[in-house]
Amino acid sequence: MASSEQIIMACCADVAGQVRGKGFPESDLPLRLQRGVGWTPTNVQITCFDVIADSPFGALGDLALIPDPTAAWVIHDPTGDPVEHVMLGDIRTLEGEPWECCTRSILKAALRRLQEVAQLTTTVAFEHEFQVSGGVAGDSGSAYSLAGARSGAAMGRRIFQLMARNGLRPDTFMKEFGADQFEVTMKPADGLAAADRAVILRELVRVAARERDQRASFTPIRDPSGVGNGVHVHVSLNDSDGQPTTHDPESATGLSALAASFAAGITTFLPGILALLAPSAISYLRLTPHRWSAAFNNLGLRDREASVRICPVTSLDPLAIARQFNLEVRACDAAASPYLQLAAIIHAGTEGIARNLPAPTVTEADLSTMDGSELAGMGITRLPTSLEVALEAFAAEGCIVEWFGQTFRDVYLSHKHGELAVLEGLSPEEMCARYLAVY
Repeated sequence: MASSEQIIMACCADVAGQVRGKGFPESDLPLRLQRGVGWTPTNVQITCFDVIADSPFGALGDLALIPDPTAAWVIHDPTGDPVEHVMLGDIRTLEGEPWECCTRSILKAALRRLQEVAQLTTTVAFEHEFQVSGGVAGDSGSAYSLAGARSGAAMGRRIFQLMARNGLRPDTFMKEFGADQFEVTMKPADGLAAADRAVILRELVRVAARERDQRASFTPIRDPSGVGNGVHVHVSLNDSDGQPTTHDPESATGLSALAASFAAGITTFLPGILALLAPSAISYLRLTPHRWSAAFNNLGLRDREASVRICPVTSLDPLAIARQFNLEVRACDAAASPYLQLAAIIHAGTEGIARNLPAPTVTEADLSTMDGSELAGMGITRLPTSLEVALEAFAAEGCIVEWFGQTFRDVYLSHKHGELAVLEGLSPEEMCARYLAVY
């Protein structure tokens, strides 16, 4: 291989929310698009701490990771030469079938199910919060401020530049409430592309920070006494002609009947899928009342503590309102694979449509002040308060096997219990430090 030949990385965003893969010479791309690169089943059990959890596969088996050039990014040096070229892809069996633990294939199956059950597609956007160390000012009074935005302006400009060069449409960049905390958002896309771009965006942010000798972290929470970093997933529904179907101007909430059942599915199954949406031990330090995250399985109207929020719109044009109208799932964080997060949301919402679930009670109050019987009367429960409890709910939810398959269910439980074993005996502060080093 000539010394000037570029390396392309074929990667997946795995169960641990990590981007892992293998490189090959650029000249081999036509072949690799067909055959992929070799992959090992037990790789799925590499936890975020690089400890291999108990694996049903052992040392046996072979798979192929097939890169997809439509889900790629390239970073160039000042001379214009590519220094990083990555393609996300699908893990397949050697016979070419989707592997049952491939996160990207799992999302594709969820999107197909929504189309088969309800003849619907999705438009999705991921919002990301992150914190930066190494030179970004975290002065008191900088929350949401221009002064705070200035402290990250060079990084923000570079993030937008990298996004635009890689087909991601930038939306907003802001100094968030927390110390050294920022938020970056992008324009919506169809379901699979949105998840691809969520993975890509996190890596571009890390590149932009690293170029400035800083470090960007998407850890769910950096300090137990501080603010958390969430991922907010916005979802709207479209009919088979691509027309928006989430909004009904005649309904009290603005939700169409289909969207109301979709929302009901999410809130109904949220306790059982939370281990996929917020999958770290420290995620549950963030999912508590009065942290502007989510603590109950409720549907809220313009409520930033609701697990599912009906978002406001800003237009007088009915068609524009219909296209903007969406549901925001706020119980997520970046310790998860975006593919698994969105797959879980889509499966739960699809189940709500399939069962014709009635619209949930829409809340506009502080649920933490209500007693259990009052909440139960509204169909609302407290979400799991630890990863251990969330995994118990995941294991007990009968729909999980139907949606994800028995193998994935068992592998995921083993993976997460392996992750928890690494943290045994650590204080919350020590656990936050471990996750900060990873995400």
